[in-house]
This record gives sequence, structure tokens and C-alpha cells, in this order.
Amino acid sequence: MQNIYRGNLVYTPTPEQFVTVERGVLAVEDGKVRYAGPADGCPAECLRWDETDYGHRLLIPGFVDLHLHAPQFRNMGLGTDMQLLPWLETYTFPEEARFADTAYGERIYKALINRLWEEGTTRSVLFASIHLESTRLLADLMIRSGLSAYVGKVNMDRNAPDYYIEDTRQSLKDTEAFILEYLDRSPLVKPIVTPRFVPSCTSELMEGLGKLADRYNVPVQSHLDENPAEIDWVCQLHPESENYCGVYNQYDLLGSQPTVMAHCIYCTGDELALIRENRVTAVHCPHSNANIISGIMPVKDYMDQGIRVGLGSDISGGHELAMPRVMVLAMQLSKILAVFRDDKSRFLSTAEAFYLGTKAGGSFFGQVGSFEEGYEADFLVINDDPVLREGRSLEERISQYLYLGTAANIEDRYVAGNKITKPFDSL
Repeated sequence: MQNIYRGNLVYTPTPEQFVTVERGVLAVEDGKVRYAGPADGCPAECLRWDETDYGHRLLIPGFVDLHLHAPQFRNMGLGTDMQLLPWLETYTFPEEARFADTAYGERIYKALINRLWEEGTTRSVLFASIHLESTRLLADLMIRSGLSAYVGKVNMDRNAPDYYIEDTRQSLKDTEAFILEYLDRSPLVKPIVTPRFVPSCTSELMEGLGKLADRYNVPVQSHLDENPAEIDWVCQLHPESENYCGVYNQYDLLGSQPTVMAHCIYCTGDELALIRENRVTAVHCPHSNANIISGIMPVKDYMDQGIRVGLGSDISGGHELAMPRVMVLAMQLSKILAVFRDDKSRFLSTAEAFYLGTKAGGSFFGQVGSFEEGYEADFLVINDDPVLREGRSLEERISQYLYLGTAANIEDRYVAGNKITKPFDSL
């Protein structure tokens, strides 16, 4: 498949600044970027390929959401007056338990996937529930959608309600079955090992999950240092470990395979050293952290220290699936933190936030999230407001789109060079 697309290119190969090309060319061959740049620099052979001209529209990389809980879709906007642990007990566990019913799960998952498509999230890292059949369902629906994702069957065998807890051996058995079934089923949808967080997983379970991740070369996702009460609880449960991060590390769940850890708000210096050395991606979830009173990740500090950072919606702690809104709040919270620290120079720029939500997050999937040669051709076609864009530079236009745009501004969505239409027409 060979195609060229004309339009205004905007992307961030580095966090420092946008690369913008007015009336540029994006050449895509076999689902990957062959060329992105000025029309007069495009290889002559590419100019003979099938062409789509998007005129004045913006062509940008697809958005990447590194952390969200698929079965919590219906809970968005609920429990925002609670902190983490009461919120889990009151809203999260009861809703996730409903996914024992696959008919219910199908309705909710289809609605979620449609929303991801609408908002331009082309890649995501998903927590499912503890239920094997519903997790299979989520993976199957993601494959049908044409979007890309890591899907994880949640594991939890302690400190959970009787109606929503697993037997340790069965949890490991089901996880292995899911891995074997989906490891090679799709190039775009893959399994990921998913201990919910340390308080809900026994040492036996974590040890078993670490072995599964290593045996099958499967990545890992979980939560880390989100809330002070949670951290204290982990210290009580694992006095043998120096810190929260060390518990995961002890069981080969911290970087022995590619790893994403959500939140990472209160990481100590020793924990940050472990995260950096193990090339773990820390996922900033600004809406969730604000809603359930967790705190603010010091994103700039982490980036300056060479720590990998991406962005996540974290529904339903978060209430916003649109990654532009996540980028904007990440910027705003970094400015608030800069004010409190009396150092107003240390905040996320627009280019940095865009980078986190595209290339930085995309790196967990490989060469994703940029228009550099060889990258997967994930991109969005943005028809921004005609009144606002008049006389504006491309950098100004992308800034206004991030702050003011909606899903209605996204005309087309591509994943690995394939145009993706709305996945599910009826729910």
C-alpha cells in the first residue's frame, strides 16, 4: 500500500519544539512513514502514488493514552469527592464486578472504543477486569476496531471484596491462557501483565506474574506511589522492601520487560533511580490526580532526570478521554506546581505536552507517535476552526486546537496507514 497525503504537518520528534510544514507531504508505504516534509523534497516515485489532498487541514500523529481502566467507563465523573481507597471500595470494585456478565461488558466496551476513536486515541494501554472472558471480549473488540492497544486481565487476590477477588492459582492460570491466546493474534492488539497494585496482590501472585512476563516477553502495567495512604499501606504489607518501587522490582515487575507505572507522584530518589535504570515509563494522569486528591507529578523534574514520561486519562479516576484535554491539564498543573515552588520557569510547554501525548507515549508501542521515517503511520486529520485559524501559524493553530478543539474537529483517523471508520454503529 502506497499513498501520499497533503496537508499541514505538525509533530514533535523531540520535546523541545514543534516541527511544522505548511502544505507538506506525508508519504506512507506499507503502513509506515516513507517521507514527511515539503512537497519539493518528496521522492519523485512517491509523487506517483495515490494521493489524498487535505488542503488547509492539520495532519498530526495519533494520540496515545498509556493508562485507562476500560470497565470504569460508566463511572466517569463519579466519586470525585473521595480519595483513592474509599473511591475504589465505593465505585470501582462494584462496577468492575459487573463484567462477569459478558453481555454487559460488550455494551460498555463498544461504547468506550467508539469514544476512543472519536477522540483520536489511536493507541491505548488498557486495564480490563479480573474476568477472563470479558478480557477476551475487550481484546476481540479492539482487534475489530482497527485501533491499537495493550489489554491486560487484572490480577488481585487480596484486600478486595469477596465478590471481586481471585484465587491465586486461577488468576495466574487465566492470565497465562490470555497471553497464549493473544500473543500473536494481532499485530496491533497485544496482552500485558496487569497486577492491579501491590496492596491487592500477594507475593505469590506477583512472583507468578513476573515469571509469566519474562517467559512470554510480555510488558507490565500497574500503579505506583499515587496516594500517601496507599504508600503507607504498602510499607506495612512489605516491611522487607525499602520502598513501593522495590516491591515490584523484587518480583521482576519493574523493567525486566517494558513497563508502565501510572501516577508516580511521590517517588523517592531511590525509586526514581530504579525507574530510570529500568527504563520504566511513568504515566502522568492529571485529571485523576486532581479529582481524587492525589497530588501533582513533578513532570519537568522527571524529564530533566532522563525518566520516561507519558500521559494517561486514567478513567474513571479521570473523567476526560480526550488526550488534548489531558495535555492541557498537565501543562496547567505543572504551572501551579511551579508557582508553589517559586520557580515559574519550570513548567511544561505546549510542545512538551504534545510530545508526551504522541511520541513519548507511542514509544511504548515501538516507533509510534511521530512522522519520522520508518514510524508507524498513525495520524489524525484536524479541521480546526476557520475563524480561529485565519492568519495563525501552524504552531498557534495546534495550540488553539489542543485548548479549544473537540472530537468534531477530527475528520479522519489512521492507524498503521489504514483509515479507521467508526468501529461500532449500534450498541
